Amino acid sequence: MSNETRRGLCLVLAAPSGAGKSSVSRALLAQEPALKLSVSATTRQPRPGEQEGVHYFFRSMEQFLAMEAGGEMLESAEVFGRRYGTPRAPVEAALAAGQDVLFDIDWQGHRLLQQALPGDVVGVFLLPPSLAELERRLQGRGQDSAEEIARRMQAARDEISHWQDFGHVLVNHDFDHTVAGVRAILQAARCARLRQPWLEGFVGRLLQP
Repeated sequence: MSNETRRGLCLVLAAPSGAGKSSVSRALLAQEPALKLSVSATTRQPRPGEQEGVHYFFRSMEQFLAMEAGGEMLESAEVFGRRYGTPRAPVEAALAAGQDVLFDIDWQGHRLLQQALPGDVVGVFLLPPSLAELERRLQGRGQDSAEEIARRMQAARDEISHWQDFGHVLVNHDFDHTVAGVRAILQAARCARLRQPWLEGFVGRLLQP
């Protein structure tokens, strides 16, 4: 059956910084043509090369707050003084068209998305093999001060403490194995009975004498 015969789903991939979420997300998007990345709205300024509607929807604080007040956001949060959120309309249109949407959000966003779209959200949490390995990866980026790494490590502990909010949890020991695991979760979710309303009629025809 084609994608149009089922409702799309929201695949949330969450992890502490340094656990490999961005790399896994890129691999998923490259290997899963029916999966597209949700584009968030933000109040931060565009960085060089970033395009409106491709990387983010760039909005002023006033515009963003108006969208929140008008119910136009599925989820939103403040991160380091800037607001980020998921516009409702493009996601609901994608789901209705049978398109699966990948979300790069934290545990708070995952919880809000579940409340906004009950039954449509599949949550996967990635754990690092150890905190020592997580710190090594953060240090290996060579971009942050010792103070910034310490702050990110504390944020990672806070994020990890919410692992039980997610229906699926993978320890990212091996990149290829982790990507394969997330793809297996995605495929199983696509095959869920309730996501395939055409099945009732199909099985009914099978059972006709």
